[in-house]
Amino acid sequence: MTPPSISPGSITGLVLAGGRGTRMGGTDKGLQNFHGTPMALHTLLRLQLQEGGWLGATLVNANRHLAAYEAFGSPVWPDTLPDYAGPLAGFLTGFEHCETPWMLTVPCDTPRFPLDLAQRMTEAVEQEGADIAMACAREEDGQVRSQPVFCLLHTGLMESLVAFTQSGGRKIDRWTGQHRVALVTFDQPGDDPKAFFNANTLQDLQSLEAP
Repeated sequence: MTPPSISPGSITGLVLAGGRGTRMGGTDKGLQNFHGTPMALHTLLRLQLQEGGWLGATLVNANRHLAAYEAFGSPVWPDTLPDYAGPLAGFLTGFEHCETPWMLTVPCDTPRFPLDLAQRMTEAVEQEGADIAMACAREEDGQVRSQPVFCLLHTGLMESLVAFTQSGGRKIDRWTGQHRVALVTFDQPGDDPKAFFNANTLQDLQSLEAP
């Protein structure tokens, strides 16, 4: 499959807020405050502020407290797979409700992701003729690693994802590894070194609030 070129407004942004929040004591991470705003709402607004006008719509994937998420103003959809099946379940839910050719996924617990995320992911997909762009970033140990929950995906991949999850697959990289992936490294001068740090605990969240 050769994806078509991407035009402004042809990407739907998907906030992934469907996890159990186990390492945060089972709380709903997306509803924990970051600078006084629920993290999922902060993430949603950051998607809507993406540079370049690439996003035409936004969705939220959540499995608890749906009314609270619906108050943020974007459609909210729970997993179609049972038992909190992980981020790929969110990807699949997004595909099922996405009305644009492309979908950009971001987790609700990484509130400082770049405002030029969509721009740089789009450029990489078009330059490499890829079906998927995946962010990479330098982590606290100094190593650059992929950030597989930050993906720009062509919606023509839905059939592949359905087959993968129906066979019991749950690992993002095993599924994306079946397709042409453009890796996009966010490690340039001016990039926020904490852009892809996620808040697994309340202590992590407090740390991310620091300048």
